[in-house]
Amino acid sequence: MHVQPYIYIPDFMASWPWPRRINPLYEEVAAESNAWLKSFAPFTPESQHAFEQCDFGRLAALAYPDASRDILRTGADLMNVFFIIDEYTDVESEGVVKEMIGVVIDAINHPEKARPAGETILGEVVRQFAERALCSATPEAWAHFVDSFTDYLRSVVSEAADRCNGTSRSIESFIEIRRENNGGRPSLSPCELHLAIPDEAFYHPHVVELRKCIVDMITVVNDVMSYNREQATENDHYNLLTVVMRESNTDFNGAMAWVISFKDEITHKFVEALQNVPSFGPKVDQELQQYLLAIANWPRCLDSWSFESKRYFGRRGLEYQKTRRVPLLPRRKPNLELHQGQVCVHMIEGLAQPIVVRPSL
Repeated sequence: MHVQPYIYIPDFMASWPWPRRINPLYEEVAAESNAWLKSFAPFTPESQHAFEQCDFGRLAALAYPDASRDILRTGADLMNVFFIIDEYTDVESEGVVKEMIGVVIDAINHPEKARPAGETILGEVVRQFAERALCSATPEAWAHFVDSFTDYLRSVVSEAADRCNGTSRSIESFIEIRRENNGGRPSLSPCELHLAIPDEAFYHPHVVELRKCIVDMITVVNDVMSYNREQATENDHYNLLTVVMRESNTDFNGAMAWVISFKDEITHKFVEALQNVPSFGPKVDQELQQYLLAIANWPRCLDSWSFESKRYFGRRGLEYQKTRRVPLLPRRKPNLELHQGQVCVHMIEGLAQPIVVRPSL
């Protein structure tokens, strides 16, 4: 008799002081951003439908509840940009990923330049994103974004190298690179696009440490929520739970206990450090405080979106948010022959179907 295995999802937000909030402009801005990305025809019709169920516009609206319409649009576009980069690069070799990322880095730095014919559509997607985002960003904020986005892009190449070479990172090394390739730092940028925080404050060690705490919380929440989906498609090599299981020679429950302890440590560190932010003068202090309180919302927004969208739990997300028990999806081999516009974006309901083993002839 088959017994359905389950995994337990802890309530990471039980002690997080910032409540769920959502931008009232969510529906109209999400629709605009989705239509923009769809205009590039980046996926097959089936994968496009699966993409739309992810509801990245909701993620942006939860992440930036107080943003103006223009900045919310930038946030929604950015979430879509992350998604397509992730889907396109996850199935490619290091060399191909490096070429793709070179195109994206050029596009983010030169949005005024027409993209050459024949290159990956990532170039034009990112060029249009940058062209629009620049209209609502201060020079200081845009410089900070380009810095963090470039670091993220370079880490995507490092991930591809690790995947292709079969590299197994230590927990410490993994957390270090995950601070870049989870997209956390650039995801915080819309929180400051309307602000003019000088480098002396933005890159002050105390502020860097606060930002690092939020990025680590993003890793914790994302990797726990996405684990089931990723292990089902054998794409869990860059997941904190997998890394802890391997290095600590423990099972899923042992790894989860480690992650919970890590989360508690981060929470304590962030809340305490938030009470002792150095002063940089009245004007800067006011903007910096606004920024720090805005980025504090990110762990909550990611937790809420994970259950409210269909990206990780399909139609049963709100049910799992209450029960915390999620059926373990069957593990299957991914199709590595599909690239760029043909990549397969899975629906959770499809991954939940039993794997049919056909007898060989």
